[in-house]
Amino acid sequence: MKVTINDVAKYAGVSIKTVSRVTNNEPSVKQATVDKVNEAIKALNYQPNLAARNLAGTKSYAIGFIYDNPNAYYIIDMQNGILAACKDKGYELVIHPCNAKSETICDELTALVKYSRLAGLVLTPPLSEDPKVLKALTEIDANYVRIIAGEKDKDQNGLTILVNDKFGAVEITQHLIDLGHQHIAFLSGDLHHESTKERLLGFKQALTINGLELDENYIIEGKYSFESGVDGANKLIKLEHRPTAIVACNDEIAAGALFAARLAGLDIPVDLSIVGFEDSPFSRQTWPKLTTVHQPNAEIAQVATELLIAKRREQDAIYSKTFTPEPIIRDSSAIPKP
Repeated sequence: MKVTINDVAKYAGVSIKTVSRVTNNEPSVKQATVDKVNEAIKALNYQPNLAARNLAGTKSYAIGFIYDNPNAYYIIDMQNGILAACKDKGYELVIHPCNAKSETICDELTALVKYSRLAGLVLTPPLSEDPKVLKALTEIDANYVRIIAGEKDKDQNGLTILVNDKFGAVEITQHLIDLGHQHIAFLSGDLHHESTKERLLGFKQALTINGLELDENYIIEGKYSFESGVDGANKLIKLEHRPTAIVACNDEIAAGALFAARLAGLDIPVDLSIVGFEDSPFSRQTWPKLTTVHQPNAEIAQVATELLIAKRREQDAIYSKTFTPEPIIRDSSAIPKP
């Protein structure tokens, strides 16, 4: 017969409520009692039933991961980070991809919270930056944590994880300038993402700091995709005075740019330096391997989820944390040809 919570309580010599508190990682239980219950759980091979927990009380033990992002590596890293926090705290994960541009996105997310009985949401860009989405979730008292690009939270809107993309862009552009590059192009991601705006701002700031003139022909709008990198690089390569280096808004774009450049017969990095952003597996799977900016997405997601759960349990917790991406120098950048 299947082991029940009653069996665990009897074996440990405690109440059913105490077993529930231990399995839910509630902080009010003495360590000696926690050890006793965990010993019983291990001895009986007890497996808590999430559905039963959710139906039995007013609390939910499921966290929703909400995203609209074409980058599979980004999604996997975020998912792994959230899962790590959920497993540690006794929660489960509900994954919900969506279209941030949909006219019914607010109704979609509020319905998800209500009918899936979610304890909270981890929101990633561009949803975490959409005032309409945040207003709709606030109106139904939904718990959420936002992961956003920026140096500070302009809106002061609840739990926030800040990623200082501008700093990372300044640093990676400065790396190219220090190598001697003066003609540097920028391949953009989707413009409705704040990360794109922050990275472009950092790129421009690095040029200004070093007294370099910005050539608007070197700014190519695109999307966060390999194909966008191919298209953008082809446009730059065809210019009469092509750049000697490219800053791509993420590694997927950079990989596409590298592919296009090599098809055009260019030697990377001798003829053209290319750098990316995020330090995804793309950066290590290309040849040469990409110089990029390390962004610890799994850690970012884990910390975001831990803040969300801590707030829900009314534990003392910080409401904001900032991550600062840093350059990783590999083989796709070098001094420009004389």
